[in-house]
Amino acid sequence: MTEFNYAIPYAELAGKHVVLGLSGGVDSSVSAALLKGQGLQVTALFMKNWEEDDTDTVCAAAQDREDAQKVCDRLGIELKTINFAAEYWDRVFEHFLSEYAAGRTPNPDILCNKEIKFRAFFDYAVKILKADFIATGHYALRSFDAADGRVHLLRGLDPNKDQSYFLHAIDGSVLPRVLFPVGHLLKPQVRALAEKYELATARKKDSTGICFIGEKRFHQFLEHYLPAKPGNIVTTEGKIIGRHDGLMFATIGQRKGLNIGGQKDGSGEAWYVVDKNVQTNELIVTQGHQSKYLYFKAITLIKPTFILGLPELPLKCSCKVRYRAPDVPCTLYQDENGILRAEFDTPVLAAAAGQSAVFYQGSECLGGAIIDKTFRA
Repeated sequence: MTEFNYAIPYAELAGKHVVLGLSGGVDSSVSAALLKGQGLQVTALFMKNWEEDDTDTVCAAAQDREDAQKVCDRLGIELKTINFAAEYWDRVFEHFLSEYAAGRTPNPDILCNKEIKFRAFFDYAVKILKADFIATGHYALRSFDAADGRVHLLRGLDPNKDQSYFLHAIDGSVLPRVLFPVGHLLKPQVRALAEKYELATARKKDSTGICFIGEKRFHQFLEHYLPAKPGNIVTTEGKIIGRHDGLMFATIGQRKGLNIGGQKDGSGEAWYVVDKNVQTNELIVTQGHQSKYLYFKAITLIKPTFILGLPELPLKCSCKVRYRAPDVPCTLYQDENGILRAEFDTPVLAAAAGQSAVFYQGSECLGGAIIDKTFRA
């Protein structure tokens, strides 16, 4: 297995200009402190990616901007603000809506990293602000040895916070100019450093869900852009046992929020979403975590994005079919029709069309692709 050097060579970078994406959270705040402390010339950039209206309670954007300013005042760093709302709408949000309308489950955070943070932001920092590097507070790493002349994307060292899954689709050509200052730290260490540097964000709660929506308002937000179409909840045997608010609100493997417990003829086990029939507007469910309908032996893939290009196939590697899923050994290959397919050594739970499958070899994130079709065990 390849050993990578991920330690940032700060001594070699002293005096270099780095533009840091400062979100107003603790991770990017500590990143600012670390970069400044190592002698880099740091400019902070707060990105506004969403335009509020009267229906939105956005992810505390004004508060985040205020917190970012407090951090910069504490560290003596200049803070600039840039509005990428138009780019976000065109490159991320329209795709997000079209996928939900088609009954799929997209991951907008992956596309946001690809199109906004490591494209629009990168271009602005390098071309307009003349940055030597950009930096973010992601829990990820990149190699610095480059023995093969290429830079590799690696997992963050904190297994509970590693965000390489969300970064797999970025253009690998930008990696040589990207720094991940907290990628080698555990989350408790980041919190401790924030306290040490007396940063205003030291005890700020981590953001969750899709940033501009927030977890609790997802239904309301989505209904603002896509009309909800209620329909029947149907068992795998075809029995109608309830009603759903709209297929777009459900995802494969979902257990909570179905409101169909206590069926007289059921086994008493929890119900799980296993499929969506867009043509009939039916949500298909099954009972029990061990149901065969929840497990998949293979997936086909579209829109591959690999950091260093598509590897030589077939390839033995591991795969995540969603962010919190454990790695599963698999074989990735291309069939006679040129279609990418991953076959799992052990069936995986709740693979969903529209989500991203991301592939690894040890600590290295190779890249991934969008799940197109799933094949049950």
